[in-house]
Amino acid sequence: MMQFQAGDMVETLDDVITGRVIAIDGDQVTIETETGFPMIYPATSLIKVPGKEQIRVSNFEAARAKRTKEEPARKKTPARKTKDRNVPKMEVDLHIHQLVPTTKGMSNYDMLNLQLETAKRKLEFAMQKRIQKVVFIHGVGSGVLYEELKYLFGRYDNITYYEADYQKYGAGATEIYIYQNPG
Repeated sequence: MMQFQAGDMVETLDDVITGRVIAIDGDQVTIETETGFPMIYPATSLIKVPGKEQIRVSNFEAARAKRTKEEPARKKTPARKTKDRNVPKMEVDLHIHQLVPTTKGMSNYDMLNLQLETAKRKLEFAMQKRIQKVVFIHGVGSGVLYEELKYLFGRYDNITYYEADYQKYGAGATEIYIYQNPG
């Protein structure tokens, strides 16, 4: 047999009557219908209506709900995924066609010097702006630019360099990590 309490919402099994339990006397349950009439039913002919119980809220819960409603909504900063945290902040493409509109009239020496000057300028910019990770895209080629970049990076005590993510850049890219001085 189902147990009822005062305040439970119930429906009759035989009729389409819904009401709230107002009294219980043994097996007899008195309900107040939605239209306000009291009716007496045996407990076996009633069933609880789930989810229609009376909602009881304490004063504390009401005050907290009101306060959170009145507070301005705080902007949530999305949590950065581990994968995103490791993505370099800066990419420098040293391919010559990215640096000049045309190489007409430039010797290999001129092109290499332009690429190295660009790399040095971008490296110093990253240090100044406290950017810790930079990827230099140099391409595979004959390896002259790569060797010169290794020499350039080796002149700094606060830099380590290693091959950049192969899946993203292929074989022709070097990533550097700049150790920041505190302060």
